[in-house]
Amino acid sequence: MTAQLIDGKAIGLKVQDEVVTRVAEFTRLHGRAPGLDVVLVGDDPASQVYVRNKELTSKKVGMRGMLHRLPADTSQTTLLELVDRLNRDDLVDGILVQMPLPPHIDAETVIGTIDPLKDVDGLTPISAGLLALGRPGLVPCTPMGCMRLLAEVGCDPKGKRAVVIGRSVLVGKPIAQLLLARHATVTIAHSRTTDLGKVVAEGDIVIAAVGKEALVRGEWIKPGAVVIDVGINRGPDGKLHGDVEFEPAKARASWITPVPGGVGPMTIAMLLCNTLDAAKARITAR
Repeated sequence: MTAQLIDGKAIGLKVQDEVVTRVAEFTRLHGRAPGLDVVLVGDDPASQVYVRNKELTSKKVGMRGMLHRLPADTSQTTLLELVDRLNRDDLVDGILVQMPLPPHIDAETVIGTIDPLKDVDGLTPISAGLLALGRPGLVPCTPMGCMRLLAEVGCDPKGKRAVVIGRSVLVGKPIAQLLLARHATVTIAHSRTTDLGKVVAEGDIVIAAVGKEALVRGEWIKPGAVVIDVGINRGPDGKLHGDVEFEPAKARASWITPVPGGVGPMTIAMLLCNTLDAAKARITAR
């Protein structure tokens, strides 16, 4: 068996096309486009690329995209004042503070000040609580993208065993909640899991989100499993690699995401969906 590749680039563009249509309808009905404001503190090279792509893509689909650049020595008080101002700006529907923040700023404090109705990263305690309760709310973008990838290849989680490797609040925990909501039997593995290979081998769906290159051995993959590799690691060869040992896993899986070109493009696509959903929810809540 040789797995088919899940083309995140193509699926991400499909989602963007859907958003273009929905944004045009929103703008026609409400006289303005949805607004996404992204805040970048410091000059981390990777973060600069990410936020620039978010700004450009939001404008591409017809949204109002705004990037706020702050120097690395910006105080936490100044950043919180900016977030408060964006919370109160009626033209701002989505607020995203790019991580990581400089070490002198407490990320949890900053995230906690974002208006939950504008929390397009899905990271505030209220967003996390709604997800845990199975109630509607804004969900972290990467897990949403993973679920869309599964849907696009016809993988219904209902009744399947899903193994999530990683327990971060950004990916591992929320994707587990989303899979549970779709009636999968979910196991969360992590750095202290004993006999990880045995756990992974039980998975009809394997989602790796650890950040350690080739942690998941290809020989562990259950024949026919669907593998979603969220990991992005730069190897000694200078190339990007995932958390899954790709070629051996590809020989056993039915579907697998490449790195790059798999999950990555979906994150921005789902951010656009969240921004539009946030704009609609804010209008409904008035």
